[in-house]
Amino acid sequence: MSSVTTPSAPGSPAPTGGPTFLGQPRMLANIFSVELWERFSFYGMQAVVVLYMYFTAAQGGLGGDKATAVSIIGAYGGGVYLSTILGAWVADRLLGSERVLFISALMIMLGHISLAVLPGWAGVGVGLLLVAIGSGGLKANATSIVGTLYAAGDERRDAGFSIFYMGINIGALFGPLLTGLVRDTVGFHWAFALAAVGMAIGLVQYALTRKNLPEAAHHIPNRLPRNRYGLAVGIAVAAVVVIVIVMLTGLINPGNLANLVVIATIIAAIAYFAVILSSNLTPTERRRVFAFIPIFIASAVFWSLYQQQFSMLTIYSDTRLDRNLFGWEMPIEWVQSINPVFIIVLFGVFAALWTKLGPRQPSTPLKFTLSLVIMGIAFLAFLPFVGTGANGTPLLVIAGILLLFTFAELLLSPVGLSVTTKLAPERFRTQMVALFFLSVALGSSMAGVLAGYYDPTNEAPYFAIIGGVCIVAGVLLGLAVKPIRRLMSGVH
Repeated sequence: MSSVTTPSAPGSPAPTGGPTFLGQPRMLANIFSVELWERFSFYGMQAVVVLYMYFTAAQGGLGGDKATAVSIIGAYGGGVYLSTILGAWVADRLLGSERVLFISALMIMLGHISLAVLPGWAGVGVGLLLVAIGSGGLKANATSIVGTLYAAGDERRDAGFSIFYMGINIGALFGPLLTGLVRDTVGFHWAFALAAVGMAIGLVQYALTRKNLPEAAHHIPNRLPRNRYGLAVGIAVAAVVVIVIVMLTGLINPGNLANLVVIATIIAAIAYFAVILSSNLTPTERRRVFAFIPIFIASAVFWSLYQQQFSMLTIYSDTRLDRNLFGWEMPIEWVQSINPVFIIVLFGVFAALWTKLGPRQPSTPLKFTLSLVIMGIAFLAFLPFVGTGANGTPLLVIAGILLLFTFAELLLSPVGLSVTTKLAPERFRTQMVALFFLSVALGSSMAGVLAGYYDPTNEAPYFAIIGGVCIVAGVLLGLAVKPIRRLMSGVH
């Protein structure tokens, strides 16, 4: 490690010198670790909680029906991405990214503890609410803090974000493996406790070293005036009161939760587009915002299928998958670790491919087109195994289907935020990023709605219709590639 240089000026990124972690700024190890443990706890809990909601009391679960379980997990997934907007606003206007990240990590840990110690549906409600808000806040600010570690023009930035991305997938790989094993051997609440321990490890190591982050990580870029604090608190209290009232009156219930998140997300997205398009934009900026609309829709369609890994595929793994490995039955949750393995292996391959192709690589709309078509094919790949009975689908088949999921993900997810920032008007760069996260929120909640229609005894219509619609959406996007590219006005 090289010697420490003078600290960066207030509000500025860290200098390029200083101690290093894999050739990167040393504090990248801190954020890498926090994100790894957060993803460990997040993905480790997600599959377990679906099973917890619909397993019988004799199996240690709550005995709910599968449709309610997937609706709740879909609403939860949408809530995570909706919370990124709240987390970004609080960081930009009130507390700064560093403080919001710490508070968010604490909320996540408390959420897992609630799942572990609170009985029944109360634990599910409190736990998922805390984890959703905390994960949204952490997701919104961890990436921002990584950016503060690099001075302008630091060529290590892209490699640093790649290392950070690997931390996400390492956590996503080991979380389901360990929590699934614990759930399978000693029970649900111990699995939730393990997720809490994982987040606690990340929180403690972050707390011990957060003071070493550059001043820019603590900076509040657009501080809310003191005279508007009361208004902000009033709006927050009113929102909580409205939510409590509609829940107590039964207007919101577990069965319709995902549908309501879908409606709320669509309204928010339309409002965002209306605000941006009604503003004083240049002709080029306006065209690029219109170009973003089909990209937004394609992203929502993709995530509505992809996020079913945590709902429909969990039920499928329980009821239809042959998990027997040499006489030992693999825990249901372990299926969730297949995709992260593929991501870790293939992420570098795709990055190298795009780098080698350079300007000859497919345009963003074409990448999105290929992603939707492959995602649709992945769902159609379930059809040959319809009617094979309980545990009649070979594990190798699911691995192959999840490989298709991975190809589709790598064609869409890494380039989504990138193209969003390129198409965004200068005045609305943050709002456009929020719009992209709204597409993920919409897709995640739609995944819960769609998974509610999955019936292990009548699978063919489900896989055929959803897979077919996704392919048609991809074909329609493909037919529109040229006009979309014209609207993009030079953005590739």
